[in-house]
Amino acid sequence: MLDLNHEYTISEVSEITGYAPHVLRYYEKEFEIEVPRNNSNHRYFTYKEIELIQYIKTLQDKGFTNKQIKLIIQSPEIMMNNQETTDVVPVDDNIYFDTYQLAKEISITLEEEFFDKLFNHINEGSEKNIKVIEELKNEVAMLRNELNSKERDVLICENAKLKMKVKEKTLENIELIEKLKKTEEKQVGLFSKIFKTK
Repeated sequence: MLDLNHEYTISEVSEITGYAPHVLRYYEKEFEIEVPRNNSNHRYFTYKEIELIQYIKTLQDKGFTNKQIKLIIQSPEIMMNNQETTDVVPVDDNIYFDTYQLAKEISITLEEEFFDKLFNHINEGSEKNIKVIEELKNEVAMLRNELNSKERDVLICENAKLKMKVKEKTLENIELIEKLKKTEEKQVGLFSKIFKTK
């Protein structure tokens, strides 16, 4: 709760509002806030300036631009036209004009439009997302088939290599068997010659 008689420093206002001191100095110029100064020419804020800064923050949180906020703050005798946010329409001086209520109505309208557009975007996006997901699923299936095909090809090649090695070893074995037979025949012929002569 703000003390109505207290003079707040810019650091204290920074803590209260959540705006950094340099932002507060910028907003002082941007929104033409008349911040009082003491004898040493240092800024001090009263509850009026702090409430105005908090009101600015509320409007910003609701999506208003600085230009729109300036119109609302500086010109309570005008109201924003529904066609374009930059057009203004004068209001009769005898009519009471509640800027807070106007800001609330505008924010509700903006909120409704925002959620309508967001809902449409999500719906459109979901159809696109489903299409993308389907394409990805098909691509993954194709890659899996291709990978399986390559693995099959590799296995067939390895199998063919093994068969060739088996054939080579079989031929080597046949050659060795033939050499062994010839060697045995030579030995038998040698033995028979030796035994015949005796």
